[in-house]
Amino acid sequence: MTTDGFTTCLWFDGQAEEAAHHYVSIFKNSSVGTITRYTEAGPGPAGTVVTVEFTANGQKFVALNGGPEFTFNEAISFQIGCADQEEVDHYWTKLIEGGGRPGPCGWLKDKYGVSWQVVPTELIDMVTDSDQEKAARATRAMLSMGKLDIAALRKAYEGE
Repeated sequence: MTTDGFTTCLWFDGQAEEAAHHYVSIFKNSSVGTITRYTEAGPGPAGTVVTVEFTANGQKFVALNGGPEFTFNEAISFQIGCADQEEVDHYWTKLIEGGGRPGPCGWLKDKYGVSWQVVPTELIDMVTDSDQEKAARATRAMLSMGKLDIAALRKAYEGE
């Protein structure tokens, strides 16, 4: 039985250390840990980074410089529950900067191709409301947005 939880491994093509520092700069409760480097035994050039352990928002990660064989896609994403519009705006802006791309319904891809969902926590209550009309209005509003706008979601939810 594991007592240490899970560690998510993210596969990069040479940007592992840069990515780890980027994510640590965005999230609170974050730090870079152990960095391992290839030795003369290879398979990469001696001294280059193999892995970077880091914590982002209290979650453990390992960034691996695995090469170009695999890339990120939307089959895996990280969901960020945001308490207010300020948090939505912060994470959206920081994760898009430097070459990221906005997507629909609060989704985005960062500059490394990692998919994120930046979601106000109150949206979950809106779209799961037992009042099906309110839930449908909130859902329709969400589906029309890129970055989620809490004020607009509330107006739609209330039927304004």
